[in-house]
Parts: sequence; structure tokens; C-alpha cells
Amino acid sequence: MRHIAIRRTAVPVSFRFALTCGIALAAALASLSAHATTTSVAVAANFTGAAKDIAAAFHEKTGDTAQLSFGSTGTLYTQISQDAPFEVFLAADDVRPEKAVKDGFGVKGTTFTYAVGKIVLYSTDPALVKGPETLKNATFEKLAIANPKTAPYGTAAVQAMKALKVYDTLKPKIVEGENIAQTHQFVMTGNAELGFVALSQVIGTDAGSRWEVPADLYQPIRQDAVLLKKGEGSEAAKAFVDFLKGPEAAKIIARYGYATGS
Repeated sequence: MRHIAIRRTAVPVSFRFALTCGIALAAALASLSAHATTTSVAVAANFTGAAKDIAAAFHEKTGDTAQLSFGSTGTLYTQISQDAPFEVFLAADDVRPEKAVKDGFGVKGTTFTYAVGKIVLYSTDPALVKGPETLKNATFEKLAIANPKTAPYGTAAVQAMKALKVYDTLKPKIVEGENIAQTHQFVMTGNAELGFVALSQVIGTDAGSRWEVPADLYQPIRQDAVLLKKGEGSEAAKAFVDFLKGPEAAKIIARYGYATGS
């Protein structure tokens, strides 16, 4: 009987090491994917751009996903009170988050200021906005603001106009957006020649004309966040809140023209 010799080829050590590392990496990624979860976050419309960037950075760091829903602060609070499945609430004021706690929707001790907003009088016309005199001269037909009943940026706009003693004169020219995002859209599409928008919405462009409204003309727009009761047992929700308080989120917030709270 003939015996057939089987030649064994040695596997290079470097190859075995690379293979082992590859298997370990795949296992780690599979474990991360298996444990990654999603949290639902209600976000004030003015914070749209910053929130999207923060959510992306959060996902990159943790593997978890922040599912964002945008709207006016008042509208979002109504949805929260009607059992919407939000786990974290990023408001455009410091009133609703505290109210959420008092009304039993928020977790006590979790409210904090994540940003302080600023309003800007803005127009796509590079020659229109020259400062407060633009409001006093009132040569335009329509002025857009967010609904002051539901949007803190709209409240701030009304406060600024009253401080300048032009509100009564300008009232017939005012068109209200449901939130600051719609207000910005009115201005950008020409449905209103100018409007009070959030600085964060126009900070990335030099186009048009603008006047950054002095902070002493309106109450500080302290934007507070709160962990909602629906997120009390969610590790992803808690992780997102912690990330929002951290240095990576702070850099993004500052880049969009906000001050950070304390």
C-alpha cells in the first residue's frame, strides 16, 4: 500500500496575528452593535443644526442613536403631555423643562441649561438691515417672527420690539411662523423681507444683512434640557444627556453661535 505524504504549510506568524486581531475586532463590533440602542429626543426647532451634529458625534462615540424630532417648544411640550414617546426634551426656554418635572413628565434633578440663544434681525437683501433704524423706518411690508405663544424666540422678538418702542407700529406687518424654523423659511423664500431669527440659523453665511439684537433688549433665552420619565430607564437617553453636557457637544454648540449654560 502506498502512503501519501501530506505536506503541511506553516502559516506565517504575522498572518495568524492579523487573523486573530480581525476576529477580535469583528467580535467587538458585533458586541457594540448588539448593545447599541436608540433614544427619542424632542428638540426645539432653533437647535436643529446643532442637534444633528451632536447626534452624529454621539453615535460615533457610543454606537447609540438619538432619534430627533423638531418643533416649537410649546408644541413639543403639548405632545409630551399627551404621551408622546420622547425620552429627552431639549427646549428653547427654561420654563417647559421645569414644568415637565412639576407635571410629572420629567425626572427631578435632571434639568440643566445646555445653550443660551441669541436673536438676529435678518434679511436676504444685503442692503435692508442696518440696525434698529430699519425697524423704526419700517419701509418693508412684512416682518417674520416665531409665534410668541409657543416659541421663546418669538417672545424675545416681541420683547425687543417693545423695548425699542416699535411693536405697536410694526404689529400689522408681522407674520408669524409656527416655530423659528418656519420663520427662517419665510425670510429665506422672500415671503417676508426680513425677520427675527436665531443667530444659529445664519451664523454659517455672510450673505444678506443682519443686526444682532443686543442682549439687554430681551430676556436671556436660556435653553434647558430634561430627562423625561419615559427615558428614566433608558441607558441611551442617560448617555445622550451626559454627552450633551460634555466638551464635544460644547464645541458644537459654540460653533452654532450659542453660549453654554451653567
